[in-house]
Amino acid sequence: MELRQLQYFLAVVEEANFTRAAVRLHLAQPGVSAQIRQLERELGQPLLDRSGRTVTTTAVGEAVVPFARAALAAVEGLRRTVDEYTGLVRGQVTIGLVSGAAAEEFDVAAVLADFHDDHPQVEISLTEDTSERMLAALRRGELDLAVIGLADEEPPQGVDLQVFVDVPLVVAAAPDDPLLATAEGGRTVLPLAALEGRPLISLPRGTGLRGVLERACARAGFRPHVAFEAAAPLLLARLAARGLGVAVLPELPPGAVAELGLRTLPLAEPDLRGRVALAWPADGPAAPAAEALLARMRKAFPAVGVPSPYGRMTP
Repeated sequence: MELRQLQYFLAVVEEANFTRAAVRLHLAQPGVSAQIRQLERELGQPLLDRSGRTVTTTAVGEAVVPFARAALAAVEGLRRTVDEYTGLVRGQVTIGLVSGAAAEEFDVAAVLADFHDDHPQVEISLTEDTSERMLAALRRGELDLAVIGLADEEPPQGVDLQVFVDVPLVVAAAPDDPLLATAEGGRTVLPLAALEGRPLISLPRGTGLRGVLERACARAGFRPHVAFEAAAPLLLARLAARGLGVAVLPELPPGAVAELGLRTLPLAEPDLRGRVALAWPADGPAAPAAEALLARMRKAFPAVGVPSPYGRMTP
């Protein structure tokens, strides 16, 4: 009996079809069938009923399933233990990246490339999505770690965080935008209420920055009118510079503001912040490879000093 026979058997059970199991295993269907028949001959009993439109387990096959899963899990646990002791990291890591983050100053691609050079046996899967959906995926175990934007004042449940970007949010507009008249007379801040009814430019719904904006406006008694959405803050700034509306975005470097011909003002109240964080399941990464990559990313993007309650999440 070989472990691969158990793997093929379980794949057919889960797919209820030899062809789909073969595609999942990246093998030819006749080879999968032959290995399972050999397993059945060794055990002296049929494990699968092939007479119907879908493949089902026989009574013996149903009884074998939990032992087959336990055997494969035991082997994986053995390999994982050896890897941890020898320092060899292999496996797969699934990472989520907030939309538009690739255009930010933190170079996630460089960290992933360096990690891959050091651990070529690790397969890295990278997906881009909204923070809201990635938090749900972390809780379901579909992601090992993620770079997310934070929308709430309290840390999200079920995950641990390391905040590495914490900047004030500002409004940005073309110099001739009428909204800026409300800041004349020596005023250097803009009241949040001044945004009511104005066409705004913001990140998409489900992102951390959009959540911060919507919650602040709700507390102020109005709903923001978002006329344009874009995935990257720099694109928001460019749209504002062309007079398409007022962008709400993280504070920009002075050079970028001057280059785009923008004028930016902080909001008077409340103190709105744009926060980006590494996030991972509260009980820690499930595999050594994910744990190793998390350690690498925490070192590459060190925690910033943020006020409570986020401060306690950044040891």
